[in-house]
Amino acid sequence: MILAAGRGERMRPLTDHTPKPLLKVAGKPLIVWHIERLARAGICDLVINHAHLGQQIEDLLGDGAQWGVHIRYSREGEGRALDTGGGIFRALPLLGGAPFLVVNADVWCDLDPRQLNLGADDLVQLVMVDNPPQHPAGDFHLAGGRLSAAAEPRLTYSGIGVYRPELFDGCSAGAFPLAPLLRSAMTAGRAGGEHYRGRWTDVGTPQRLAELDRALRRKAD
Repeated sequence: MILAAGRGERMRPLTDHTPKPLLKVAGKPLIVWHIERLARAGICDLVINHAHLGQQIEDLLGDGAQWGVHIRYSREGEGRALDTGGGIFRALPLLGGAPFLVVNADVWCDLDPRQLNLGADDLVQLVMVDNPPQHPAGDFHLAGGRLSAAAEPRLTYSGIGVYRPELFDGCSAGAFPLAPLLRSAMTAGRAGGEHYRGRWTDVGTPQRLAELDRALRRKAD
């Protein structure tokens, strides 16, 4: 699942008329970078949620055949984004009963998703990264492949993880955050993680978008 329903307030005015996942870096929309990487990894059955200007996403991507994937959409409605937890919960009927990968559309990462490994009894496997300047306190502690919400020091959740549908047992339709569910899984000892040290960018502001664009263009040269 690619999470693409955010409004992108910090990216305004760029997102006033373009959904954030369609903003381009190195000549390519952010969400297309994800689709191509997933396709190379053999992950070809995709679900994308959207809200703000979501029809633009469908118009550009269609059914995904251009990239050799099959895309289905979880439509949350203009101005009705359900937050991360609520968005995933709404999409569960499309995702099925097996564990699934979730990727935030507004990050850029060169991680190969084939390296992720969800533990047999775990509800989540999260990719953690070094804390960026805009988030110095981090999110969760990682030690020995296990995640904790209370210990220090903390790393930052990358926006990439593998989930079991059971994580959402007891949830109800509507908008709700994901973090409380993750903390509950950690408290139960059912949350694994790994520290990824490759390239990762939270494309949350026009400045970071421009910096990533320059970096990728230099790499291409």
